[in-house]
Amino acid sequence: STDYGTTYEKLNDKVGLKTILSYLYVCPTNKRKIMLLTDPEIESSLLISSDEGATYQKYRLNFYIQSLLFHPKQEDWILAYSQDQKLYSSAEFGRRWQLIQEGVVPNRFYWSVMGSNKEPDLVHLEARTVDGHSHYLTCRMQNCTEANRNQPFPGYIDPDSLIVQDHYVFVQLTSGGRPHYYVSYRRNAFAQMKLPKYALPKDMHVISTDENQVFAAVQEWNQNDTYNLYISDTRGVYFTLALENVQSSRGPEGNVMIDLYEVAGIKGMFLANKKIDNQVKTFITYNKGRDWRLLQAPDTDLRGDPVHCLLPYCSLHLHLKVSENPYTSGIIASKDTAPSIIVASGNIGSELSDTDISMFVSSDAGNTWRQIFEEEHSVLYLDQGGVLVAMKHTSLPIRHLWLSFDEGRSWSKYSFTSIPLFVDGVLGEPGEETLIMTVFGHFSHRSEWQLVKVDYKSIFDRRCAEEDYRPWQLHSQGEACIMGAKRIYKKRKSERKCMQGKYAGAMESEPCVCTEADFDCDYGYERHSNGQCLPAFWFNPSSLSKDCSLGQSYLNSTGYRKVVSNNCTDGVREQYTAKPQKCPGKAPRGLRIVTADGKLTAEQGHNVTLMVQLEEGDVQRTLIQVDFGDGIAVSYVNLSSTEDGIKHVYQNVGIFRVTVQVDNSLGSDSAVLYLHVTCPLEHVHLSLPFVTTKNKEVNATAVLWPSQVGTLTYVWWYGNNTEPLITLEGSISFRFTSEGMNTITVQVSAGNAILQDTKTIAVYEEFRSLRLSFSPNLDDYNPDIPEWRRDIGRVIKKSLVEATGVPGQHILVAVLPGLPTTAELFVLPYQDPAGENKRSADDLEQISELLIHKLNQNSVHFELKPGVQVLVHAAHLTAAPLVDLTPTHSGSAMLMLLSVVFVGLAVFVIYKFKRRVALPSPPSPSTQPGDSSLRLQRARHATPPSTPKRGSAGAQYAI
Repeated sequence: STDYGTTYEKLNDKVGLKTILSYLYVCPTNKRKIMLLTDPEIESSLLISSDEGATYQKYRLNFYIQSLLFHPKQEDWILAYSQDQKLYSSAEFGRRWQLIQEGVVPNRFYWSVMGSNKEPDLVHLEARTVDGHSHYLTCRMQNCTEANRNQPFPGYIDPDSLIVQDHYVFVQLTSGGRPHYYVSYRRNAFAQMKLPKYALPKDMHVISTDENQVFAAVQEWNQNDTYNLYISDTRGVYFTLALENVQSSRGPEGNVMIDLYEVAGIKGMFLANKKIDNQVKTFITYNKGRDWRLLQAPDTDLRGDPVHCLLPYCSLHLHLKVSENPYTSGIIASKDTAPSIIVASGNIGSELSDTDISMFVSSDAGNTWRQIFEEEHSVLYLDQGGVLVAMKHTSLPIRHLWLSFDEGRSWSKYSFTSIPLFVDGVLGEPGEETLIMTVFGHFSHRSEWQLVKVDYKSIFDRRCAEEDYRPWQLHSQGEACIMGAKRIYKKRKSERKCMQGKYAGAMESEPCVCTEADFDCDYGYERHSNGQCLPAFWFNPSSLSKDCSLGQSYLNSTGYRKVVSNNCTDGVREQYTAKPQKCPGKAPRGLRIVTADGKLTAEQGHNVTLMVQLEEGDVQRTLIQVDFGDGIAVSYVNLSSTEDGIKHVYQNVGIFRVTVQVDNSLGSDSAVLYLHVTCPLEHVHLSLPFVTTKNKEVNATAVLWPSQVGTLTYVWWYGNNTEPLITLEGSISFRFTSEGMNTITVQVSAGNAILQDTKTIAVYEEFRSLRLSFSPNLDDYNPDIPEWRRDIGRVIKKSLVEATGVPGQHILVAVLPGLPTTAELFVLPYQDPAGENKRSADDLEQISELLIHKLNQNSVHFELKPGVQVLVHAAHLTAAPLVDLTPTHSGSAMLMLLSVVFVGLAVFVIYKFKRRVALPSPPSPSTQPGDSSLRLQRARHATPPSTPKRGSAGAQYAI
């Protein structure tokens, strides 16, 4: 419809009869330009019209749009956010798109703000790195390459925290478990937002940034369902308390909703619901929170009976929630073009109630109120507030609505449909002279949509002339000077029924003489019962001079500051305004050194930024000396040269003692920071025997890559222990008192990362082990990774069982890391589940001899792949050799090894010899990623022949 709903034209044939649409956008700066999105489950396309929907052109997309953001000035510039978190830009109203950035956080992208950004095509966005961190980036919409991106805030920010609003940019950074908030005013360098020292905020919401001032709601450490309101100076840095304990609630999607309402059309006017002794009461301010008061209840009710309600025990309380549905009115409403009229639902009494709700209106900006309905109604403003339309909130069908032409003083009942309608919504048509509204709903729950156009133009027979208006002065309980000025508006006389047309609220303003009421307490000061602003217990007024040097001057606060946008002149302004004062010479005091992100850790080889903070002292005439603790030190001739931080790169891992000392002619101070420098732990491998004997000490070692990563904590789980063993060393010793299979797990904690490895060890009273070797062709196919070794071990075991007939329960094969390929064959004393038929030591000897015989006859072989046969050979037979593996490389153990040598194919001579195993050296860069084993070097030397011995307690290690 292009005639306010009088006629409608069906557009299906213009967009395609089978096209499924998901969303419609109208360009905010040119209403003739329309964009339709198709349903992404069917296709990803745009339908674009430049003639108010008369014709459409279809453009296919290679991404799925989740939301669009139009430029506030340039009608063809659009940002599109895709379902896979990519941000695109178009300078041709969606006809062509260009990728700006991947990994963009939802709803955290903004266009530039004119007056703060020089480039109108600048885009502000919050992007996530691959490791989940967020950072704040800016770039041009058509040139967002990595080389052209800027990062206005150094380092990472908390996820989902970037806000760009008017002249301000806000980010949040949590350190030490506490959130810290930073602000940039007019795109200058970021500064930390200063709340009262012990506010200790848990959460913050920016309410308003109008008139170069930030209004914020802060939930402090001792609050759960309430927030405190704070108001800032012009830069948004220093905040003072405006109102405590404002009620909050959760929206349908879990979003926080603050019970605060900014009245449209009157700057500095707010309504808030404050919680006092578990009662919620409504308060009003006309000067941006400098003063608050309760609402005076109406003198009479709807029937004209007197209302007995005495302040402060009884007052009017309002519900301050605004509807999120654009087609239904909220429970409170005001308009810029009708600055004195406020309509809201609420109740009269000692506190706000969800029952016994009535509708109230004020036509003098909240000074007095009238009850207009006893039930909730939706109220629309037509003709710049010259006509108020009310429709009952009900689930039943209705056919009537109410009209008021005198700012809600009297109401007339009108019928808008002959058949009662279930009303789903009401839409006031845009336009300065519009007196048209559209009601839409259903005649029954099964019927189609019904649209009812209501045109009130026929009620008026003429336009308003100058004589139809009267002056009206804004006031607060008779006080005409509000925000330092007297403001006079033009209002239509209540008895004149004429159409206003263009905005009739023209205003005259006259400045007032400044009084104490025009000044709020400055940062660090609190208002006492006598009205004076005095320093808070935590605030030292002399600290304001800490950033200036001898010979310079600073603004010395009087404890007061004028409310931003207050227009008063003369009077006490000079008395209350901060005075320039010469900077006093001071000895350094309150020196601190911290990292820029507040952490006590840094990463090896990466920049760490250290911040030097001084509570008092001459910043220009102070010598700063910083010793990083790694043999490097620097000096600065004044503190101001360290404002952006001191950057340093540590080349080694460890705990470093960073010291800073400041000196001037009046004294000195020093501070220390213990900084943990780490590197990421990439891999953990648990070095453990495959098999051991009962009651024999077993050594387990966690081998790390890289080997030096900083301070670590080891958590060991073994045996049937229900509690872990926690150590700072990477090796432990333990014993097993019973036979069986046992699992050992080590977890290594390095910073925020925890890695682990798990191994299984078999425990027996005795066993035999035999070293195996293979034909050289196996080495050509050995990638030297754990998975390959496990699979080959199963193949070797299968070939041994097939060649010898020995049950598989007696055989354990472990392929060792490194080249040439070797393996350890363990002969185990298996017993059946009933505990019977356990093999004796003689049985183990017989099995060992059988295995050796088959191996030496080349009877054990397997096919690695078609055409590749691998032979398995016997290398040595050992009687459970014991190897001591320690981190110092200094220990070697005595191994009892039975070496079998053939004489003429029938005679065996058994030798006893020693074996020494060296500890693993740090892996070379060629070690394959994901390999839980590191190469091991072995050295052997023989001993003279001796009498064969039975296997004794011991352990065979493999790394």
